[in-house]
Amino acid sequence: MMPNVENQRSYSSACRSDTKKDTSFGIVVIDYGMGNLRSVAKALESLGASVVLSSHSKDIEKAEKLVLPGVGAFGDAVKELKKRNLFNCLKERIKDKEVNFLGICLGLQLLFEKSDESKGIKGLGILKGTSRPFPNSVKVPHIGWNNIKVKGKRLKVKGNICPLLRGIPDDSFFYFCHSYFVVPQDKTIIAATTNYGRDFASVIWKDNIFGVQFHPEKSQAIGLKILENFLRF
Repeated sequence: MMPNVENQRSYSSACRSDTKKDTSFGIVVIDYGMGNLRSVAKALESLGASVVLSSHSKDIEKAEKLVLPGVGAFGDAVKELKKRNLFNCLKERIKDKEVNFLGICLGLQLLFEKSDESKGIKGLGILKGTSRPFPNSVKVPHIGWNNIKVKGKRLKVKGNICPLLRGIPDDSFFYFCHSYFVVPQDKTIIAATTNYGRDFASVIWKDNIFGVQFHPEKSQAIGLKILENFLRF
């Protein structure tokens, strides 16, 4: 379903002008051969970020912020990260609470212990849980625009809104493209949910770790607002 994006476009000018007043950010978009790397980097650069696309552990070790995009199979992604000697380095850096991390789509799923998509393959295991397939009652993959339900706003919890979702209205639409979704063991890290055949976690947050199942770089101005919030955190 395509949302009414007219209101969402209103974020773009404020997003860009406000962020570009800040100093540049030491941000690394991790290149492991899978994902919309250049589109993610361009979106961040449009917000004033200083972005490095890298597949080198030395850059990951120096980064203030890390972004892990991803499109494809869970097992292939783990294989590519290990092939480039990035797996253990990335795992250690994410554990460092001074380093802010954003996982996008498959990059979110890789934070968890495993996935039904690739039996026997271990993920980064930073967060406990797994990725599961959608029920047979819906068309897979889940492609297109869908809305999110912001957890804190629905519960009317003050001061407990995920920093990534500041200024994001409840029921905002984002662009999705995936066949699996994460099932965190700790439900308190779920910051927003989306419904497609069932409710699933579409935004997670724990300390310095953020993950989104949708593609902010493909979600017009509202997606840029998500990225802006990450840069400002």
